[in-house]
Amino acid sequence: MSQTPSLMTYREACRQAIRDALLADPRCFVMGEDVGKYGGCYGVTKGLLEEFGPQRIRDTPLAENGFVGAGIGAALAGLRPIVEIMTCNFSLLALDQIMNNAATFSHMSGGQWAVPLVIRMATGGGRQLAAQHSHSLEGWYAHIPGLKVAVPGTVGDARHMLAAALADPNPVLIFEHIVLYNTEDTVEAGLTAVDLQRAKVRLAGRDVTLVTYGNSLPKCLQAAQELARDGVEAEVIDLRMLRPLDMETVSASVCRTRRVVIVDEGWKSGSISAEIAARLAEDALYELDAPILRVCSREVPVPYALHMEEAALPSVQEIVAAVRSLLAARI
Repeated sequence: MSQTPSLMTYREACRQAIRDALLADPRCFVMGEDVGKYGGCYGVTKGLLEEFGPQRIRDTPLAENGFVGAGIGAALAGLRPIVEIMTCNFSLLALDQIMNNAATFSHMSGGQWAVPLVIRMATGGGRQLAAQHSHSLEGWYAHIPGLKVAVPGTVGDARHMLAAALADPNPVLIFEHIVLYNTEDTVEAGLTAVDLQRAKVRLAGRDVTLVTYGNSLPKCLQAAQELARDGVEAEVIDLRMLRPLDMETVSASVCRTRRVVIVDEGWKSGSISAEIAARLAEDALYELDAPILRVCSREVPVPYALHMEEAALPSVQEIVAAVRSLLAARI
């Protein structure tokens, strides 16, 4: 591992992570729709077929329930499969395999069997892919015991989260936001691992806590910059993991700032933001100086038209407005 910072895109970080895994462990292989000759729907696996061959970069039919089941079987047999589902809405076709098999095998076998399976999938809106390809379903999967749900919101996490996921005996779902693939950043020198248990404070502050993940992270950081011009210090917490949910880091921040806005691209009803708000109400209600606020997607299927899609998704302006309303509020 180089000790110098590396500038790369989020897409390249995902590719390098997969390549490292394939080089490090002969049991590891990639399977999914268009991962081979096409190079992946978002170009993440481009070039890997030529380097590793069709035994380890395996194109599958358009049959999510079938190839996710094959991935579970391979994991049970001792291999280390990386299964790519093109977009997270297609994962619903494999929900039985994910929820009733991958998530339960260890429990139902009394701990005798592990399922070291990684499933990668694209998530989120912002690319005009309309109502059937713009879902944010990671909060759904975070409801299921037996799964781990990872959401890399930075290039560094995209680069190193996969290795931790492959080392875990539990099935890990990694949700990669489609808007982030083209983003570019420097991966800090010496970063080689990501903790799948802990959230990360991306920006320290004292006046309000912004809790978020995925593509809402850069929006929160931008909102924090705008608020800073008015002398408001926002602390930005990147959840990184939706299951397990690191409420210790979130609660510690909220107890310091005494105000919180949760930013979640999922729909507000039944969302991960609702779970965080409920846990804060249970455990830290009397530490708050203002109500818990949430900024989420509108309760509609994500529109195709660009101006309507932008209006449906959380925006920097909405985050800033939510914070300003909290600063004026008192319980």
